[in-house]
Amino acid sequence: MHFVLLQASSGDAINYLPIVIQLVFAVVLIGGLLAVSNFLGPKRKFSDKLKNFESGIEIKGNARQPIAVKYFLVAILFVLLDVEVIFFYPYAVNFKELGWQGFIAVLIFVGLFLAGFIYMYKKGALKWED
Repeated sequence: MHFVLLQASSGDAINYLPIVIQLVFAVVLIGGLLAVSNFLGPKRKFSDKLKNFESGIEIKGNARQPIAVKYFLVAILFVLLDVEVIFFYPYAVNFKELGWQGFIAVLIFVGLFLAGFIYMYKKGALKWED
């Protein structure tokens, strides 16, 4: 009689069995803990519990009041301009090795940067008056 040892190759599904067992265990554990918590947890609801808690500060007005879009626009412009400035760092570190080609590339970058800034200014993105 010849016995043939079957070895699992790297593509066989049996190799994924520990991962499947761990996933099933995690899903069952989380589901069980949520069910037990829901079953055993307190269910007392009254007006003080249902009020919003603002770190001990009395609530004044509605938090859903509209905010001017200018604040968001300034935040977005800040992020854009801040990220563009980060691109100057590699040039500052390697400016000797980059030579004139690097200098011309930085001039083009600054030119595009200024063109975008002038466009924002002409569109009124930086005006605060309504």
